Amino acid sequence: MKQRKLSYRFHDPNPAAVTADYILKIFIEANAGKVEAAIQKAAETIPADEKPGRCQGHSA
Repeated sequence: MKQRKLSYRFHDPNPAAVTADYILKIFIEANAGKVEAAIQKAAETIPADEKPGRCQGHSA
């Protein structure tokens, strides 16, 4: 039996910019956990003397 290719069409009365903004917000929300984990992993690889919040030339 031959498979039929599905084709979807959506009617969106909103301007393209509004639709793009809405989709972007959904993607950001869906990937927030992955982004947070990536930032945490990257922060763990920074040497202690290069971490933000410490002024150079001053000891804590």
